[in-house]
Amino acid sequence: MDGAEPIPVVIDCDTGVDDALALLFAVRHPGLDLRAVTCVAGNTDVDGVVRNTLTVLEQAGAPQVPVARGAERPLIEPVRVARHVHGSDGMGDLGLPAPTRRAADTDAVTLLRHAILSSPRPVTLVPTAPLTNIALLLRTHPEVVRNIGRIVFMGGAVTTGNATPVAEFNVWHDPEAAAVLLTAGVPITMYGLDVFTRVVVPGADVRRLRASTEPGARLAGDLLAHRPASPAAEDDAGGLGDAGAVCAVADPQGITTRLLPVEVSLAPGPTRGQTVVDRRPRPGESEIHGASRTPALVDVALDVDVDRYVKLYLATVEGP
Repeated sequence: MDGAEPIPVVIDCDTGVDDALALLFAVRHPGLDLRAVTCVAGNTDVDGVVRNTLTVLEQAGAPQVPVARGAERPLIEPVRVARHVHGSDGMGDLGLPAPTRRAADTDAVTLLRHAILSSPRPVTLVPTAPLTNIALLLRTHPEVVRNIGRIVFMGGAVTTGNATPVAEFNVWHDPEAAAVLLTAGVPITMYGLDVFTRVVVPGADVRRLRASTEPGARLAGDLLAHRPASPAAEDDAGGLGDAGAVCAVADPQGITTRLLPVEVSLAPGPTRGQTVVDRRPRPGESEIHGASRTPALVDVALDVDVDRYVKLYLATVEGP
């Protein structure tokens, strides 16, 4: 990134412990120009998401980035929050003070449109949440695609899901919206569970962050401590989760991707919300007999350099 202009970035989130980690990174990385943040129901209700987002930006000492409230429920499904993971307030019940900042006096879709079209260079759109706002944007203002360079979304899974055996939470929460995203007509990177779960900050680093006197670094440590990587992980180790998707924008060489056909299962039943990723080396009978559709081609993250992203995250959040 040395000498290069910062990448214009817009984040759509459901803050959320790991969305908060992603925001802390985005506002502190010198190679990223965070132009707007939009909020959607997911990890908690949308008003809680707005509050949490403003709190994180304030604790991080971020510039006055515009923040807007978006969809309070998926396109079709009822809202189904994840407080059992993120705490009753969506932020690990850390007891953070209420923000003094206020959200913009506009809705998320309007802010998304303005932030994208007013950018002097193509924007990288980074959804780390259910994709309701993005679907509404693409259907309401399709002209925005002319100034979107890439969409890097945290969602989906090639192998195992978390909301169901095959579906990841963000896509499962609003499968129709995810299906709309895949029709955007711009380059898309899928940062799914296959890499999401692997980027873990060691316990010693988490403890150092928690002991920091700088509010943003300390908040990162507290959030990571709330988000244990797995039952088998060392004490205090914490997963970066959504923040890895923003690391992939700042340093795309840290992930290994393949351009693969991807579609979202929309049928009722056990596969609803599954991202069906076609890794076959050659067409099968379905294609030969003309019974298949043509899915979108997506750069699917299949591997990640864990140490690289952990070092990048720590250097950014703890840096000047």
